[in-house]
Amino acid sequence: MKPYLKEHEWSIIEEGFNPENHEISESVFSLGNGHMGQRANFEETYTGSSLQGSYMAGVYYPDKTRVGWWKNGYPENFAKVLNSINWIGLQIVIDGEDLDLNKAVVSDFVRELNMKEGNLTRSFEAELREGKRIRVQATRFVSIVDKEIGAIKYDITPLNFDGTLQVTSYLDGDVRNQDANYDEKFWDPIDSSLSKDRASLSVKTKKLNFQFCSTIETQIFKADKQLDVEGIGIEEIKYAGLTYKAPLVKNEKTTIYKYAANVTNRDHDENQLEIISGKELDKAVAKGFKQLKKEQASAWKEKWLNSDIVIEGDVAAQQGIRFNIYQLNQTYSGEDARLNIGPKGFTGEKYGGSTYWDTEAYCLPFYLATAEERISRNLLIYRYNHLEKAKENARKLGFEKGALYPMVTMNGEESHNEWEITFEEIHRNGAIAYGIYNYVNYTGDKAYLGEYGVEVLVEISRFWEERVNYVPQKDVYMMLGVTGPNEYENNVHNNWYTNRIASWTLEYTLYVLDYLKDSDNKLYQQWIDKLKLNEKEMKKWLDIIDKMYYPEDKKLGVILQQDNFLDKEILPVADLDSKHLPLNQNWSWDRILRSCFIKQADVLQGLYFLNHEFDIETKKRNFDFYEPMTVHESSLSPCVHAILACELGYKDKAYDMYLRTARLDLDNYNNDTEDGCHTTSMAGTWMSVVQGFGGMKITNDQFVLNPFIPSQWTSFSFKVLFRGARLMIRVDQEEVTVTNESALSLDVVIHGEKILLKGNKAITVTH
Repeated sequence: MKPYLKEHEWSIIEEGFNPENHEISESVFSLGNGHMGQRANFEETYTGSSLQGSYMAGVYYPDKTRVGWWKNGYPENFAKVLNSINWIGLQIVIDGEDLDLNKAVVSDFVRELNMKEGNLTRSFEAELREGKRIRVQATRFVSIVDKEIGAIKYDITPLNFDGTLQVTSYLDGDVRNQDANYDEKFWDPIDSSLSKDRASLSVKTKKLNFQFCSTIETQIFKADKQLDVEGIGIEEIKYAGLTYKAPLVKNEKTTIYKYAANVTNRDHDENQLEIISGKELDKAVAKGFKQLKKEQASAWKEKWLNSDIVIEGDVAAQQGIRFNIYQLNQTYSGEDARLNIGPKGFTGEKYGGSTYWDTEAYCLPFYLATAEERISRNLLIYRYNHLEKAKENARKLGFEKGALYPMVTMNGEESHNEWEITFEEIHRNGAIAYGIYNYVNYTGDKAYLGEYGVEVLVEISRFWEERVNYVPQKDVYMMLGVTGPNEYENNVHNNWYTNRIASWTLEYTLYVLDYLKDSDNKLYQQWIDKLKLNEKEMKKWLDIIDKMYYPEDKKLGVILQQDNFLDKEILPVADLDSKHLPLNQNWSWDRILRSCFIKQADVLQGLYFLNHEFDIETKKRNFDFYEPMTVHESSLSPCVHAILACELGYKDKAYDMYLRTARLDLDNYNNDTEDGCHTTSMAGTWMSVVQGFGGMKITNDQFVLNPFIPSQWTSFSFKVLFRGARLMIRVDQEEVTVTNESALSLDVVIHGEKILLKGNKAITVTH
């Protein structure tokens, strides 16, 4: 971990160019708008180490699975979000020399991600071979107002010479995914076209027929006046561009504007893509860069209105939380129920950019509290729409009934091809069920249960019924051969979390069925008939609930992560020499599996999810036992520990865990940010503040707060949407104030005291 970014409340700032940090910065400074995303690659040529990345949401490729030993049940393909047409490219040639920061002498380099207004700027001076010096200032963004539009402003000023500028503004579809299993390129050409100031390029995937068209317009200005220069066209296979020439005069700025419209056949008729792309570009060009940028700032202001968290007295903590919120807001808008949230968002290719259980476990709470109800509802509908595929996944693994949701997916089919994950990390099914519970508990939208939720819950319950193993000599049900959330343990028996989340799912499914029976018996009967659900099945579920086996050690008073966990040598991470960390980069897999060290919250994940089921002493004993053994080498780990530490009053530990999750990518804690930011875990940072330091819970339909404030902070505040109300919560060292920014009155519980909060009023309670 070598922090190099400047701390700032609203911006991520890199001062000075170090090529060793460039791929990390390409991830951190990425842009997105829910529809498309762009890594922070340079517009101009760069021959140094770089991971080029332009991504279109929902466009993916079924890359043929590559494994050393094929096992029955493996998926044939790994669905990957594709590196798509590079639309930002500007080849800058000055008096015959290509501008390349890998070769030029670079000074005064500053790169800034303006999170408040949603744009990326970069400035630098470069000295070329013959001593010619130029200054460059570049600004770009992808619009959250016009989702198919990206815009670039690129200023060049010669500092000590007159000369000639040659600019090639291009579209490059001859791109590859760095993570391609067989080094295959995934795009085939369709067509390209050129005009005086426009270029268009259309490509399609080799499989699945995703089609993508990008159209660009390039303008060159001097002294706010557009030059009448005609571009010379260049067309090659999967490449289209225009080359312009313009004079350079010492200390006079030349400005290049580049507008791009990126459209796909996910949203439009594939036979009309170039026409539609052109029309969208017309609108963008008519607005102009200044207006587009103004609209972008205004739209981001609206986003921050509901989702901002303000921390006073700790710039590092403030920057961290805003960076996480910014990435979440630019990754998923919720407008398209076909989309979900990949672990890397629009910042990189790792994990295929597909959907994991992270969405339900970590991301859903953020969108529940910061966006309209339909946004989080769409996340659940995404899984409902994949239910038939989840049933197929179960059949592929030999199950006769029920649904097993995939560990990794784009279209509902399993994409993961490691046996210990694909076949054994089945706790993911529980997260899908828990997401339904969490949504209904927060929103009160019980109608969802009768419309969609009950069907998903029943099919997941059927899977658990078949997956458990009855042991007659002990009269218990067990779960054999699983991997829990702690992936540093494989093929274990009776992972407590998996057993508990399975049994809990059965409990919740039966509760939902009873609710439907009592509230709408006609609808209940319709579901009973459609699902062919009978009393025998439901009695079996009750038997499993009653007889599920849970490993524990009564002497220590702790839940056991799995059978025989205490046979390991129990050591705290603090006893390890730092040279061993991170374990996954320094130890063999055999050594990791034999150790007691824990990748991420496992037992504690269950205590977080089902928090209301356990008393404070149980939580404390298990936290004190497991946290010292946890290396937090999953990005999903620190937030759960931060939230539980807050509840237990471990203020220093809570703060340390918060800072680790908030600055995971900014400070590159796990030495892996170069291949993309940990986007889904960023929701855990929000949870750490709101559910941890804010102590926010929804209990018996009531909004509950039990806040405390770290000593490092002067105050913190956050806003949440809850059942039609918008609440602003501010906590300082003496008191907590809740302001109702809506006309709706509601009860709130603060430090155990129930208070009626009237519309457009505020209440203050002393700690």
